[in-house]
Amino acid sequence: MRIVAFIGSPRKGGNSRTLLDEALKGARQAGAELKIFDLPGMKIEGCRNCGCCADTGNCVIKDDMQLIYPELRACQGVILAAPVYFSGLPSQTKAMIDRCQSIWCEKYLLKKPIPGENRAGLFITVAGMDKKEGEKCSGATARAFFLTVSLTDMKKLAYVGIDAKSDVLKHPEALKEVFEAGAEIASGRLKQGISF
Repeated sequence: MRIVAFIGSPRKGGNSRTLLDEALKGARQAGAELKIFDLPGMKIEGCRNCGCCADTGNCVIKDDMQLIYPELRACQGVILAAPVYFSGLPSQTKAMIDRCQSIWCEKYLLKKPIPGENRAGLFITVAGMDKKEGEKCSGATARAFFLTVSLTDMKKLAYVGIDAKSDVLKHPEALKEVFEAGAEIASGRLKQGISF
């Protein structure tokens, strides 16, 4: 199984990256082929809402999204790991998701959905505030992204009250959970996580 993974945190070696790395270990052990994109290190412009993709299904902006589009079409699974920023996703992550408007147009306006069955999406998020509001809002955006790129099997793992760098290492149950979820997505069987 080919899995595309996105790290959406601009903090190097932060909690989101630690959780993603554990999920990727699980996926590798289960035999997955991985492609990883570090979104904050990429050149991805925000969506211009120019409307060009409504006619063609293709985005006219030529930047690093051109590396991502074919991977989203070819994979069987996606892992997105990002922290909660102001009850949403970091701008680098949101820019990538917004630029999937061209895929949305291709799927819903031009009636050309991404082919494949049992494509799965795993969303891993961590929030400093000990509230559910942020993970619910960021989860709604992740769910919309997963649906747009035709991921029908979805799971969200959210960890709140974890803020300082490396704090997630104090939560071995979270590390175990994401490792197991990585193995699940690679095996094509996601067990139920937190509801989107």
